[in-house]
Amino acid sequence: MMRVIALPSFDTMRERWSIYWDTVMVPHFRRWWAIWISILASIVIFNAYFTLAINVSESLPDHVYLVVKGDKAVVRGGYVAFKWAGGGGYPAGLGFVKQVRGVPGDLVQEFDRNFYVNGDFVGTAKPKSRKGMPLQIGPTGTIPEGYFYAYASHKDSLDSRYAITGWVSMQNVTGRAIPIF
Repeated sequence: MMRVIALPSFDTMRERWSIYWDTVMVPHFRRWWAIWISILASIVIFNAYFTLAINVSESLPDHVYLVVKGDKAVVRGGYVAFKWAGGGGYPAGLGFVKQVRGVPGDLVQEFDRNFYVNGDFVGTAKPKSRKGMPLQIGPTGTIPEGYFYAYASHKDSLDSRYAITGWVSMQNVTGRAIPIF
């Protein structure tokens, strides 16, 4: 025996929603309006000064960062969020978070694809990406004003060891990143 399921009509659904809205939602909003306004205002204020950045790769030890918008102070050892210039499969304007290892005036050297900033080893540039694409080594010499050396500890990180990233312009910095977890 086959059973036929009758679906409620649109008018019946609208009537049920109207009853629910009047009996449950309106009293809820009347009781808790101040809380809801406070939550919405907090979200708007938070987004004016902060944002969350999620690192989906293995390039950094932490995965979630609080980005302080507008704090463009680039200091050696600190984390910064910046807009990607484009290339390597990533669209221009994508947000990246990296650690600052070199600031203007620091010396970047490369010997046999090994990179050093002020004599400190920062990593080895691989000849090919994980997808088999050839990778050109990044710039060497003294970091000019307005740029910094972006670094990440993972061997597969796309950082200033490679020409596609190069030295990052301070104009692309969106804020200071604080690791959360």
